Amino acid sequence: MSQSPFVCTVLPTYNERDNIGPLITGILAHAQTPHMVLVVDDNSPDGTAQIVEGIAAQANQSDAPGRAKVALICRTGEKGLTSAIQRGIDEALDTYGADIVTWMDCDLSMPPADVPRLVAALLEQDADLSIGSRWIPGGADVAHGLMARTLSWAINRFAMLCLGSHVHDYTSGFIAGRAALFRQIRLRGDYGEYCIDLLGRAHQAGFRLVELPYVCAPRNAGVSKTGANLWDYLVKGRKYVAAVWRLRRRANAPT
Repeated sequence: MSQSPFVCTVLPTYNERDNIGPLITGILAHAQTPHMVLVVDDNSPDGTAQIVEGIAAQANQSDAPGRAKVALICRTGEKGLTSAIQRGIDEALDTYGADIVTWMDCDLSMPPADVPRLVAALLEQDADLSIGSRWIPGGADVAHGLMARTLSWAINRFAMLCLGSHVHDYTSGFIAGRAALFRQIRLRGDYGEYCIDLLGRAHQAGFRLVELPYVCAPRNAGVSKTGANLWDYLVKGRKYVAAVWRLRRRANAPT
């Protein structure tokens, strides 16, 4: 890209009213290229959408049409993490003309200051997709307890064994990617397994992936959606394992 790329950060939300304001402010404050934030809210009963509307009204006062700093999509007929991110990607590309799309969790566990690092990695390393990683030197997960960290580590080791060690955090969810990649690959899955599927298919399609370390911090406020107990983790873990196995079979299928 000969000029600074236009970046859109997609934030999928459900009941994040206490986190969304500081998160949007942090993303825009640290942006080093033209940047907007697109919130996709699943009709949160806690008033998350109303908080975003107030932020947008103030942030967009001096913006030219079509180049809002903050925008909101409030979904009432569908819900779910993966479809919310995909809706955001579609809007970012087709409505706002983004060159790069990023996304992250909305609980402030992923540092807004690290978004420009993911974008810079795409530009400086000629990559198509950059991944914030907890499992490479410099990265860490201090947000979750021993059980959750152990299961995450085990799933990622299994994914590395089956799909390759070019990625260490297949369940990251802290992503930046070029528009060309997202026009070719759409997200699939119900929850966090979408990330395994995306990274695996992107690598198999010949896209260049890079990882950067980040420290996953404890949730700032609200209730975690990651897992309430061991059974919840195991149910979701089964989907993660199934996604890895599908990609493994896909890679080994005769052409």
